[in-house]
This record gives sequence, C-alpha cells and structure tokens, in this order.
Amino acid sequence: MTIDRTPNLSHSFPDGARGLRVTRRHAVAAVTCGAAAPAFAQFRVEITGVGLTQLPIAIAPLRGESQSPQKISAIVQADLERSGRFVGVDAAGAALDETARPDLSLWRQRKADALSTGSVTRLADGRFDVRFRLWDVVKGQDLGGQSYVVTQGDLRLVAHRIADFIYEKLTGERGIFSTRIAYVTKTGSRYSLWVADADGENAQSALSSPEPIISPAWSPTGAQLAYVSFESRKPVVYVHDVATGRRRLIANFRGSNSAPAWSPDGRTLAVTLSRDGGSQLYTIDANGGEPRRLMQSSGIDTEPTFSSDGRSIYFVSDRGGSPQIYRVDASGGNAQRITFNGNYNISPSVSRDGQWLAYISRVGGGYKLHVMDLQSGAVNAVTDTTSDENPSFAPNSRLIVYATQQQGREALMTTTLDGKIKARLAGQGGDIREPDWGPFQKQ
Repeated sequence: MTIDRTPNLSHSFPDGARGLRVTRRHAVAAVTCGAAAPAFAQFRVEITGVGLTQLPIAIAPLRGESQSPQKISAIVQADLERSGRFVGVDAAGAALDETARPDLSLWRQRKADALSTGSVTRLADGRFDVRFRLWDVVKGQDLGGQSYVVTQGDLRLVAHRIADFIYEKLTGERGIFSTRIAYVTKTGSRYSLWVADADGENAQSALSSPEPIISPAWSPTGAQLAYVSFESRKPVVYVHDVATGRRRLIANFRGSNSAPAWSPDGRTLAVTLSRDGGSQLYTIDANGGEPRRLMQSSGIDTEPTFSSDGRSIYFVSDRGGSPQIYRVDASGGNAQRITFNGNYNISPSVSRDGQWLAYISRVGGGYKLHVMDLQSGAVNAVTDTTSDENPSFAPNSRLIVYATQQQGREALMTTTLDGKIKARLAGQGGDIREPDWGPFQKQ
C-alpha cells in the first residue's frame, strides 16, 4: 500500500491488503484538463447514532418557506443534528416567525430546550429576505437573531450560517456549518476535484482530468487548494486559487512530488519528494522555490501534516520496520515516534486545537479510523467499517470527515470524536476519496 497515495512510484509498503490505489466550497472557477465533467449529484445526509448529551431543539418551519427553493429549516436541523450536540424536537405545524413571541411553556412541554423561528420572503428583485430568532426555552430568554438578503444561490449558505449562530449561542463554540470540504471522485476513467458545503451539498468542480488528482489540502485562509496532479504523466504539486481557478506550479522536481500540507501561517508547504532518492520530507515556500530537506532517513517518509501551532510536523515512516506516525520539529532534526498500537498506522490529521490526532490503523486486515488524545496517548477506534481512509478535522476540532466503503460503495462520512454520531454523505458521482475539511470562513 503506497501511503503517500501516489501510484506507479518506486516505493511502497509491503503487505497492504487494499492494494495500490489513487487515494489519498462562492463559485469555483473550473480549470479542466480534457472534457468537462458532468454535474455532480447532490448528497443526502443520513445521521446514525445517539449521543450521550444532546440539547433538544425545535427548528420551526420558516414562514413562507413552502415557496422557497430551499427548505432552510430542514438544512439547519440537519446541520445541528450532524454535529452530535443536538437532537431535533418535532416542530411541524408551528406558525411562528421572528416577530412573534412564542408560548415557551408549550415548547417546554414538548421537551425543547431551545426554539428557532423565522421567515423567508421573496423580494421584487428576485432576492430572498431571510430572518430568524433563537429562544432559550428553559430560561425564557430571547437569544437574538439575524437577517440576510441573498440571491437564490446563497440560500443554503444562509441556512448554514443560521446553524452556526445557533450552535455558537448554545454551546459557546464556533459552528462549522458554513465551512467547505474538498474531495476527489473517480468516475470511469475521469478524476474530478470538488469543493462543496460542509454537508456535502452544492458541490462544484474545481478540476477535471483523465489523469489522477490526489491529496487536496486547504490553505489556512480557505482561498487556495494544494493538490497533486498527474496530467503531465508524473505527480506534480499545484496550488489552485479557488475563486478564480488560476493555479501555480509548486513542485515539479525529478521523481515524484506529492503529499502537500500547509503550515498554519500559509507561507510554507511540507511535501514528499524523491528528487534525491527515496521518499523524503521537505518544506518549500508556498510560492515555489528551492525545497529544504528536513531529515536524512533510510526509510520512506511521507504524509506530512503540521501541528496546529506550526512548530511540529507529523508524518508516516517505515524507518522502524512498519508504517508508523512520527513527529519532528518543523525546522528538522530527530523524529519522535507517536503511534505504538498496531503495526500499520498511516494518514495522520491533527485537530486545530492541538488535542487530537486522527489516523488510520490496520486492524485484522481492515483499515479503521482511530483518534488519539495527544496529551494522554489514549487511543480509541471510532468506526465499525474496515475501509476507512484520509481523516480530516473540522476547524472547531469537534468532527472528522473521512472516506470509507459501505455496501461496496465509497462514501464520505462525518463522525464525532467518540464515534457516537455519524453522518453518511452519499453521492451518485462515482468513487469518493481524499476529503479535506477547510478552515472557518470569513464573515
């Protein structure tokens, strides 16, 4: 199994049960190689599991929502439930908008701790006026609200921002529903790089090619994606401006150029290069230039990812005889081994708060998502699937997106860190691979 996800290279780790694979959202300007890819079908969200502590919330249908092209209340409820922090209370039939003071005793009887009300109105110019208000049912308090005037194309974004507002007011933490994810699909012989809302909807193609596209990685600002393209018949690292579609070549050295990872300040990329023999870790300026080698290693070093403070780089190496996760100072030096459970651990991802490490471990011939507490070293397996790959943390460190196989088909999943709440983002666009969760969006 080639753990830096680049096919047809000279190095690979032995005894990989899954074999060699090419594996491991505002408009997106398309940059295509060859014919354009077909429009990608929307996802549907299927939430499973029961959390231990979930706040019951009623999301009343917005007044006028039946005439809206997007059912905003349903999107808000799905966002909140997928987070694992909320459970929906049936609000069907409620006739409430943001101007009405609801009978909160009625909602207490329905066991709701919070209530959201609002309205959506189509204006004469075709735009939509969306308003909402949040109530603390237990304390009887008005927690405020927001209003937006947007085009039809931004109604989903408004729903996600409403969910962000509710999540932050009720948990004290920032919501991630208006963030974006990137991922790759393979349909037939065509590869496509997609940018989508955090719930998988509203996917737009950033790149389409008959050659593999792998390892997409969001910049810290969310304005750019680094990725590896094989369009020149070898792995080459590009940085792609999401809004304009312009891109620049970052690494096209002799041999393979793969596994880009951004530093938290956006100035540097860590990459895996074989220019000097073997696969080794380097850092390179985000605008290109001469790379700097981090270590001298006789093994395969790959899949770098920066720590949240930018001081360390986690990576995968077989220097100890089998693939394990290590950490090294971002300036280089001696590496420290991090994983000790199991004999095959790959694909590290570090949470933005620096507390957690997600990775894939081979267990009984299958590949399962694990989460490590970096302070205590405690490790938990959080899935019951056996083909997991490429975990990536949400920017609030509360959810993980990953790719897996269910019923013979590849799919994106999100999970809470304890594995108790999972959501399947099921598409019809072919094999789904290599997800990466983008940063918080500017308001």
